[in-house]
Amino acid sequence: MTSQKIAIMGAMPEEIEPIIDKLENVQTDVYGDNKYYEGTYHGQEVVVAYSKIGKVFAALTATTLIEKFGCDLLLFSGVAGAISDELKIGDLIIANGLCQHDLDITAFGHPFGYVPEGTICIHTDAVLRDIAKNVAQQKGLTIQEGIIATGDQFIADPERKEWIKNTFKADALEMEGASVAVVCNALNVPFFVLRAISDSADMDASFNFDEFLESSAKISADFILSMVDAIGR
Repeated sequence: MTSQKIAIMGAMPEEIEPIIDKLENVQTDVYGDNKYYEGTYHGQEVVVAYSKIGKVFAALTATTLIEKFGCDLLLFSGVAGAISDELKIGDLIIANGLCQHDLDITAFGHPFGYVPEGTICIHTDAVLRDIAKNVAQQKGLTIQEGIIATGDQFIADPERKEWIKNTFKADALEMEGASVAVVCNALNVPFFVLRAISDSADMDASFNFDEFLESSAKISADFILSMVDAIGR
């Protein structure tokens, strides 16, 4: 791929700090009550931001990165809760599709996760997924590929976890990815979502999330920066 201006997003400071620390010539721009960090990584122009948690903030940040900062593609780096039995803490998953598990107008005869003129599942860019698989191979890492479900809720209830897993065939849960997918899909911007597993979704957040957030975020951030290198070649 030719050199492009790359947006890198996370939801929380912990998810982007390991990335910003590696950038050169960093300039900070405040817009829409948020900070955007413009810089370079090995000569590749990037803009990095954390959205804050949730779908609305994520959509706002993704739109700003594309419309104000002129980014040509978007990479999301962060953490997620596992709902697949095959995912363990520290594992990496790339989304081949994202859905909104809390979107519900079934009263009007539509399936869960669907609104008219929309789709239940939005697929990520196949070229970026292939780059990720090559990066994983070079690093000797195993990455899984699957459906990631997004909602404005931290899911700790086992029954709700099973419902999301069965309804959407989802492998992991988070709170931003599908809204980023909606924005990028509407604006025809290639996008990619990588999550490092920080907790199993049916466990108490205080037990695992705080303990593993920082280490999992670093795993994901390191992988994203390797993708930036690969995209820039």
